[in-house]
Amino acid sequence: MAQGSGHEEQTFSEFYTEVKEIEKRDSVLTSKQQIDRLLRPGATYFNLNPFEVLQLDCDTPLEQIKKKYRSLSILVHPDKNPDNLDRAQQAFEIISKAYKTLENEATRKKCLEVYEEAKDRTDMMIAEKKKKLKKEGKYDGVPEDDPAKYKHAIYVMVMKLFADIERRRQQLEVRDMEERKRKREAEIEEEEQRDLQKEWQKNFEESRQSRVNSWHTFQAGSSTSSSSSSSAAAAAATTATTVKSKKSKKAKYTSFNPPKIKPETR
Repeated sequence: MAQGSGHEEQTFSEFYTEVKEIEKRDSVLTSKQQIDRLLRPGATYFNLNPFEVLQLDCDTPLEQIKKKYRSLSILVHPDKNPDNLDRAQQAFEIISKAYKTLENEATRKKCLEVYEEAKDRTDMMIAEKKKKLKKEGKYDGVPEDDPAKYKHAIYVMVMKLFADIERRRQQLEVRDMEERKRKREAEIEEEEQRDLQKEWQKNFEESRQSRVNSWHTFQAGSSTSSSSSSSAAAAAATTATTVKSKKSKKAKYTSFNPPKIKPETR
């Protein structure tokens, strides 16, 4: 992990040195050079720092910031670069965003706080490095004792801190987007449930009269069946009584036996 970090720092250092050499060689950059500087590979990383975009030190007064913004915005303005319109527009937007960040007192203060934190971390890192070398008996100064290299170390830390801030911002944005999506899905589901409930209630109300009529029909049918059953039962009972009466009469006459005639005795 430490080796990977060291390799990354070395690569960044080489890139930084190359960029600074180009900027030093072209102290007065042309429109094309400024556009290329702002859109070069890896520029997104550098452009997070508005002072870097405007090529200013962090202690530059606001009035000087305004002057530098005007000069750069004229150089990269799309109207001044009709043959390179799209890239000029991108560069102009980058410069405008950087100026708006530094023009606002609150956001400029946050940027200065990044520089302060970068300086504190760099000083702590140098102190730890010196302490370790002294403990090992190898201390003979550190590269950061050179003012130019010390400034470079702070610059590297500033870039890392701006990158960390941007990374956290993107993570919060993704998290916020997912939360809004989840809430919206819950709202849609709730709306669908309400619509289904309304539809069910509507159908229930519309079929109410039909259910009442069906019940009345059922009740009327039950009453008629009951009356018919009662009449049939009564008729059956009457018939049964008549048959029983006839049987009784027949039995009565059938059971009579005439007396036997006894022979006369002389």
